Parts: sequence; C-alpha cells; structure tokens
Amino acid sequence: MRHPTPGILSLAAAVSLACTAQPAMAEKSTADGIAQYREMLQDGNPAELFEMKGEELWRQRRGPRNASLERCDLGKGAGVVKGAFVELPRYFPDTNKVQDLESRLLTCMQTLQGLDAAKIAATPFGKDEQKNIEGLVAWIAAESKGMKFNVPQGHPQERQTYEIGKRIFYMRGGPHDFACASCHGADDKRIRLQDLPNLTKNPGASAGFGAWPAYRVSSGELWSMQRRLNDCFRQQRFPYPGYASDATIALGVYMGVNGQGGEATAPAIKR
Repeated sequence: MRHPTPGILSLAAAVSLACTAQPAMAEKSTADGIAQYREMLQDGNPAELFEMKGEELWRQRRGPRNASLERCDLGKGAGVVKGAFVELPRYFPDTNKVQDLESRLLTCMQTLQGLDAAKIAATPFGKDEQKNIEGLVAWIAAESKGMKFNVPQGHPQERQTYEIGKRIFYMRGGPHDFACASCHGADDKRIRLQDLPNLTKNPGASAGFGAWPAYRVSSGELWSMQRRLNDCFRQQRFPYPGYASDATIALGVYMGVNGQGGEATAPAIKR
C-alpha cells in the first residue's frame, strides 16, 4: 500500500481547517451584515422626529393646570435634562421610590400638569398620552447620547431594587419555563440570526440597556424601555407587567447598573 506523501497530508489538513472555519466565517459575516444594515438605517433614524416632538412637549403648557414640564426634576434638579438619562433609574425623595424615566415622567405629568398618571399608565402603547411619553423619552435620552452610564446605588432602596431586578431576571416560569436569562444571561447567544446581548455584564448590558428607547423598523414605531420589557414578558408567555411597575423598574436598575461605564446610544434603531 502506498503511503500519502507529506504534500498530500498538508493539503488534506488545509482542506479540513477550511471546512472547520466555514461555519465561524459564515456566522461572522451574518453578524457583520446585520451591523452594516443597522448602520445604514441609523442615517436618518426616524426617532429624530420623536425627539423633535418630545422637546416641544417638554416646553408646551398642557393639562388641567396649563403647565409645562420645564420644572420636572429627573434627578439632576428641576428642568435639567442633559445627563439625566444615564443616571436613571434612581431614588427620588419626593415619591420615596426608585423610578425610571417613564415612571418619573408620569409623576411630573400628574404633579405639574394635573394629568391622571394612572389613566396614562393604563393606556395602550402608541395611543394618546402614551405616544407623548414616547416622544419625551426619545428627546430626553438623546440629550445624554454618548455619555457614560452611572446609575446610582447609594440609597438602600436603590441597592434593594437592584437585587429584586436580579431575581426577576433569573426567575423561570410560564409554559416554556423561560427567564430573561434564557436569552440574555450568557455570551454568544442568537435568535433569528440576531446576536443577543449578555445583560449581566458589559459590553452587553450597556449596549442592550443603553439603546432604548429605539425606533423599531418592523413596527414603524418608537419603543420605550417599558414597551421593550413588556414584549419580553410576552415572548416568555408571562402576563404583561403593569406599565412603570416595580418589576420593570427593578429590571431597569439591574441592567443599568450592570452597564455602568458603557455609552448611551439611545434613541437607536432596531430591526
């Protein structure tokens, strides 16, 4: 029997290596293609229209008290918007609660403008005052674009809320026994050719948390973080959480703290 020559062995090894590398190369090219698609869409992001509306709503006199939101305290003092987004959720002494951006806006809309916060929270997404909140969160988030996340943990309630968020993140349930961690608790996970960020650490936590609110191309709407979380619960086949509920705020704290030091990119654009 003739033995293979060194040249043939080298060729066989090269072919084997190429075949092994093909799946990895294909996966990389798919991820690169999606990234390129997003980059192309980012130029002329429709979220800019929501930002313009939000800035106008911030200054517009509305509600039974005919007042604007210009005295709303988002955590950095009355009326200060720049830098507020990257320090939310946080504890607010006037409500004695940890609040995210959406729940804090509800507080200001009720106390300053006389609007009914409970009624707004019960309104379907994309309707009436909910649509106005989407514009407000788009503009407020844009005012902190490029800044680093620094979600506070100095108050006992902030630390407690982080721990609650962590438990909810890993809580399994529903007919499919899913948890948030099922999709976002480890590196290198994908769904429908899309990379899933690991929300337990950076860079995934800041990239995932810091991109919302975002314009969804598939629905033609801008989604706030509250709406994004609501849809996550839907995919888990869980009952929908209440808008601006303690559970969704706790998840926001968990993701935000895990993303400390990461850069805010919201409002971003998503598929």
